[in-house]
Amino acid sequence: MEALGADGKPDRVYMLRYRKDGKLIEEKAGYARQGMTAAKANHIRASRINGQMTNAERRTALEAQKAAEAGRWTFNKLWNQYQETRPIKGIQTDRNRYENHIKPLFGNKEPKDVSPLDVDRLRLKMLKTHSPATVYNTLELFRRISNYGIKKRLCPGLPFIVEMPEKDNEKTETLSPKQLTRLIEVLNEHGTEPAALIMKLALFTGMRRGEILKLQWQDVDLQKGFIFLADPKGGQSQKLPLSPAAVEVLKQCPRHKTSLYVFPGRHGGKRATTKRLIDKLKNEAGLPDDFRPLHGLRHVYASTLVESGVDLYRVQKLLTHKSTAMTQRYSHLKDETLRSAAVTAAAAILGGPESKAEKTGTETK
Repeated sequence: MEALGADGKPDRVYMLRYRKDGKLIEEKAGYARQGMTAAKANHIRASRINGQMTNAERRTALEAQKAAEAGRWTFNKLWNQYQETRPIKGIQTDRNRYENHIKPLFGNKEPKDVSPLDVDRLRLKMLKTHSPATVYNTLELFRRISNYGIKKRLCPGLPFIVEMPEKDNEKTETLSPKQLTRLIEVLNEHGTEPAALIMKLALFTGMRRGEILKLQWQDVDLQKGFIFLADPKGGQSQKLPLSPAAVEVLKQCPRHKTSLYVFPGRHGGKRATTKRLIDKLKNEAGLPDDFRPLHGLRHVYASTLVESGVDLYRVQKLLTHKSTAMTQRYSHLKDETLRSAAVTAAAAILGGPESKAEKTGTETK
């Protein structure tokens, strides 16, 4: 059959005519210029007769599916809505957890349609390649999205309680005196290299990786000896006092002509990562494979404070912990410090007279 094509020029069009459920149906198969042939048209006609949907039926089904989905609050839809209510801080980490772990399994499901077995599969799959803490945080986000739907009265929530794994990898990393001495030697050997200065600042301040990388010169006061932490992970913005060692590290940092950042990345922007360069220094210092360089140095700083007799309240403030819960992980070090002091006191009491007699060479009566 001859007709005008999409470009307005004459073209051959192939039409299909067949009966389905006793009804005569006629539809267009396509134009010759689009690659349609008599053989292709016959194949389409046979498939229609055997039950394949027509173009009109397909459009109707798609519209019905969209209409049905518009009234369904799937995890994808809840997540998109939930993100708009979330503060910017920490949202990227949540996005990664959602995209990588939650969306593939639950994105198109409503909370009410999820079973405990579905969640068990996610947990077991993640535990093969991720730490218990990562699994915990992912399931916590999963639960949080469902609870958001309930709170906003958008949809029913999960029909069961999500069992959370134990966060048994909340370890307190530390270094032996020998390891710490060797690390400082390596950092000194690398002078003003950014990775070395970043590690030193983490060691002397306990700052988090994100806080160091976003640190700007306008937030540093070397004369008065403090850093202004804007919107830290632990909560409200605050001043962080600097030790002379930390001040010296910052004085060694070269200032970029156009960048605001203390440790700028390419073209003066915010540095995105430090892993490759810092891992190189970690390996050169011979630190344990499971030692997380910047996070571990934060633990070293905190442990040193506690072992030096600083009370947990001050440690909490220096680490900018929002609550005492995180700082309590160092309480056993405080106990050991107090126990050592008690032993020293007892030894002095019991051995005092004898020691005095030995020193004077006389008998104490």
